[in-house]
Amino acid sequence: MFSHEDLARMQAQSLRMQGVIRKQTYSPEMEKTLRRFSSWEVGELIFKVNQSTLRGRLASDPSLPQGLVEEDGRQRWYSLEEINQIRRRLKVNRKSLMPPRPSGKRAIRAAIANFKGGAGKSTVALHFAHAAALDGYRVLCVDFDPQATLSHSMGLSDVDEEFTVWGVMARDLIHQTEAMNANVSMGAESGAALPKRSLPSSITDMGLADLRVTDFIKPTSWPTIDIVPSCANAAFVEFASAQYRHVNPEWSFFAAVSRYLDQLPPDAYDMIIFDCPPAIGYQSMNAVFAADVLYIPSGPGYWEYDSTTSFIGQLSEALEDLAHFRSGVPAGTMSLPKAFLDVRFLLTRFEPNNDLHRAMQQAFVKVFEDRVTEHPIEMTRAVEQSGRFLSSIYEIDYRDMTRETWRRARASFDQAYEEFRTNLVSAWEELE
Repeated sequence: MFSHEDLARMQAQSLRMQGVIRKQTYSPEMEKTLRRFSSWEVGELIFKVNQSTLRGRLASDPSLPQGLVEEDGRQRWYSLEEINQIRRRLKVNRKSLMPPRPSGKRAIRAAIANFKGGAGKSTVALHFAHAAALDGYRVLCVDFDPQATLSHSMGLSDVDEEFTVWGVMARDLIHQTEAMNANVSMGAESGAALPKRSLPSSITDMGLADLRVTDFIKPTSWPTIDIVPSCANAAFVEFASAQYRHVNPEWSFFAAVSRYLDQLPPDAYDMIIFDCPPAIGYQSMNAVFAADVLYIPSGPGYWEYDSTTSFIGQLSEALEDLAHFRSGVPAGTMSLPKAFLDVRFLLTRFEPNNDLHRAMQQAFVKVFEDRVTEHPIEMTRAVEQSGRFLSSIYEIDYRDMTRETWRRARASFDQAYEEFRTNLVSAWEELE
């Protein structure tokens, strides 16, 4: 027999092991740090210019960051801050090194969603965020998944639940209820008798109403990536949200995160990437409603295909239900019925020499046609290793393995990201 005390003891043992893993994975200060990037990486892989050309341009202008030189003098290593300084100041063949961004637009929002566990949502979100940062974008990640894989991979493990999406939703409930009650008071003055809505002290006394928008946003080891993190204690958000809807049925719960993001300055970030939980619920509906673009990762097996089919069916029904929400959606950049600027299917853990995987890829293309991305994410030893150490392939130093193994894994994510960026920029242009 196992009681709650046994489960608590197991958790305590696991937390101790987490500390051991963090010591092996992070710096001695128990904080994740971002490595430097070699001049070879900066030239060939980040700026995509000839390495000798880049070296010549840097040598001709000593005011540009010069990086750190290895002891043998063969290679210079640059921080991401230095890379971005170079990017802003340097032009190659009269072309800017800055990434494309439509002027006058807010950040483009992409949800990585599928309710099949193990589809690679967190892996895709992590790698796309890191690739975008290396590309010169400012990125905000929002971790909707109580498993908090993305948050842990970004170096955050000690997170209080009030600073997660749950806190965002509870804060929104308070503010929206206050706004509704203010409207009721105005109606009463004109002769219309309408009841006010009251919230229990368990919600109003948490101090969430006084939190600023930026209080939910935490920095990461990447200087141009921030995150609204998640934690295991946020798993009760589905239960709590059901209670919140009961105390105020008119609260448009599904727009809480969208309204929150609307409060950010339009130029605070370039891309906002959502890592969604493996279920359709209050958190995932907030994610898809706030998203401009929907990316659906899926493994290349039949069961993954079957689950993906079920996911888009259930998502369709859920969005149809929202379209009939009786109170509508208060002011924001989203509207009902919900429509995405783009929807894409991305195959993950793909093995190009596997006959079954190729057959399933053809099945995806036959059904979803050009909605299937051209470049799947391949399963390689380097990808497996990065997952074990809560890191992306971009964070792993290529000297820690054979360069060919590292290069193959990076090439797969680079191609997938470049296609992701192309799709997002196209959708970005359509964003009002």
